[in-house]
Amino acid sequence: MPERRVFVAALATETNTFSPIRIDLRAFEASLLARPGEHPQTPTLCTAVVTVGREIAAENGWTLVEGTAAWADPAGLVARETYEGLRDEIIDQLCSAMPVDAVVIGLHGAMVATGYPDPEGDLLSRVREMVGADTPILATLDPHSHLTERRVSAANVLVAFKEFPHTDFVDRARDVWNILEGIFSRGIRPVMAVHDCGMIDVFPTSRQPMRGFVDGMMDREKEPGILSVSLIHGFMAGDVPEMGTRTLAVTDGDPVLAHAVARDLGQQVWSMRGTTRSPELDVEAALDRISAGPGPVVVADMWDNPGGGTAGDATVLLAAALQRGMQDVAFGTVWDPVAVQICHSAGEGAVLQLRFGAKSAPGTGAPIDAMVEVVRNQTDAWQYFGDSHVPIGDASVIRVGGIEIVLNSTRAQCFDVSLFSNLGIDPAARAGLVVKSTNHFHASFAKIASEIVYCSAGHPYPNDPRVTDYKYARRDIWPMNEKGMNT
Repeated sequence: MPERRVFVAALATETNTFSPIRIDLRAFEASLLARPGEHPQTPTLCTAVVTVGREIAAENGWTLVEGTAAWADPAGLVARETYEGLRDEIIDQLCSAMPVDAVVIGLHGAMVATGYPDPEGDLLSRVREMVGADTPILATLDPHSHLTERRVSAANVLVAFKEFPHTDFVDRARDVWNILEGIFSRGIRPVMAVHDCGMIDVFPTSRQPMRGFVDGMMDREKEPGILSVSLIHGFMAGDVPEMGTRTLAVTDGDPVLAHAVARDLGQQVWSMRGTTRSPELDVEAALDRISAGPGPVVVADMWDNPGGGTAGDATVLLAAALQRGMQDVAFGTVWDPVAVQICHSAGEGAVLQLRFGAKSAPGTGAPIDAMVEVVRNQTDAWQYFGDSHVPIGDASVIRVGGIEIVLNSTRAQCFDVSLFSNLGIDPAARAGLVVKSTNHFHASFAKIASEIVYCSAGHPYPNDPRVTDYKYARRDIWPMNEKGMNT
């Protein structure tokens, strides 16, 4: 077998086009910006293709040429010069690596940059122009993405994470590399087909009916000729022309089978419309659950989720809990770099008047003015997300009455109980925990929670497509159009 030479890189973020927070190079540097050879041994969500690629290349004796791996926590539009700079950096690295036998790219799929409604399609098309028609291009996607025709036509294989929370991002990277190994050693010929479900929704896989649907997708992949199946959930906070839910099937040289599988799965998704979202409580009902006990009751402040591009500084739930005088409750987190700086300057044990939170946008509540105690200051704080270390920047824990609040300087949603425990808070010992996340927290917190509830508080995230002020997204899909356009 000839020696194989494979280029790998990653460029990823999720763009909430309604978010006022813009992404520049500093946002990538705060999350992950690893130039060739600098990527750590632990993956960061969309960059798992790098760490898994190292393993697979070593096992097979391939030469792995690493390009830049860049990930920024979700926010608003990416600055044009930032996207173009990182894109061109990767393209230049690929040019220097030529000739290559394959290219593997870690993408998110919902990036939008100024002047680029489909950066991933732009990047993949440029890669295709460079390597030619016969060189395989494979990529991983987050399911909260926009599966555009341009990126499907440019790639040979696209594989999306199946789980939400995305506990399987390493497994899906391994799927891509295993398919590439099959291309090299067994001559498989991947063919992709897409079915437009004519809808947009939220699909947590930690509960039914999506739990059964994902299990069914995995069963389909055991069938002869099927290499991979994916559900592209879509991202309703991305105002782009091809926003929506789609199913994707990859088969070995059989386009008829690929189309049949994608259509079958897509029709199943259509039949579940309106049944997949977690039940959402209002603020008072969610706090009542904490008061009723036993603890810890975990409340997801689901629409102020930095993982969906919001600031993570909303105070609606916190203000209500303070008004009630609640005890033994911890909030994680409120993003406020200025407040963190003040707390670090004051030092642990300081008691001071502090204004914090609700600086980013309407619908996030009002800033909190309170006498606070600085309980803990930590530089370069972090939390786990599976095998990943997720930075939250310099952080402080403050106490207001019976409530502890984690303030952070680098935006990140709450993924794991280590967000609290790394800062000296025992999450299992609290009556209530309020986390800024839609569902990625679930796998970790389900191990300690007496109950998990989802709260719709404020309006920092456009969570109802029927009333969202889209300028570019389609209006012919469900629920904007009750009949949808599914056929």
